Amino acid sequence: MTGAKLAALPLHLLEQLGGLVRRATLVLLATAALSAGIIGEALHPRTWRRPTLRAELRRSLRQALAGGLFTTLVTATIVGVGLVHQAVSWLSYAGQEGLTGGLLVLVLVREVAPVLVGLILLGRSGTVIVVEFGATKASGHLGVLEAQGLDPFALLVLPRVVAMGIAGFTLGVLFLATALLTGFMTGRLLGVVQTPLAEMLGNLLGAMSTANFVLFAVKMVLVGALVAVVAAITGMSSTRAETPSHLLPRGFVRGLFAVLGTSAALSVATA
Repeated sequence: MTGAKLAALPLHLLEQLGGLVRRATLVLLATAALSAGIIGEALHPRTWRRPTLRAELRRSLRQALAGGLFTTLVTATIVGVGLVHQAVSWLSYAGQEGLTGGLLVLVLVREVAPVLVGLILLGRSGTVIVVEFGATKASGHLGVLEAQGLDPFALLVLPRVVAMGIAGFTLGVLFLATALLTGFMTGRLLGVVQTPLAEMLGNLLGAMSTANFVLFAVKMVLVGALVAVVAAITGMSSTRAETPSHLLPRGFVRGLFAVLGTSAALSVATA
């Protein structure tokens, strides 16, 4: 390598780093702006008077729930056998069954459930949104909608984001119920758990403060909604030359950062 190339190497690395920071900043700003617009529109009663918007919301909700239900139940079963059963078993061996509720709230409710359900929504529904919006942008359908006087934001983005937020909370509740029930049943079948189910649930509910209930609900709704927002931005910012093989990895990484970042930020803020 010549001296000129060696001298240009730091500048090239700096250019690559600057481009990465610039793209990440643009995505963050676009996510914040789109989220603010969605909140304003979703809370306005006039928005949901349009039949096409309500129909798109129902379709998106069916897709998100049906697409993620089986994966959520299977994942919750695995978590119940591996995490809940082990936690209940070891605490039973130590004679500390009363700590079961606090441990499960700290690990399962606050951290594991939001992250895993968010990843399921990202893989099952977020990727679908990326492909749909990318195809819509590449085909010029967005321009056709605007020419017809239709708002692509209200018609395409808003119902999907709201549906994903609802799906995140619904799947999160099902995840918790399945994981707890599976963990308890496994422990009873193996004879290592003698605590009645009602007592274990009582310990869990007793360990959950109002703040924990609110945190769980907010996390689930935000994780689902942000997955849809990031997927929509990725698809609608694509170019005609970009294929799903380009868009899907980009959308998955952005969605992964959205899920982990949201969960971590809320956990730190409420610690």
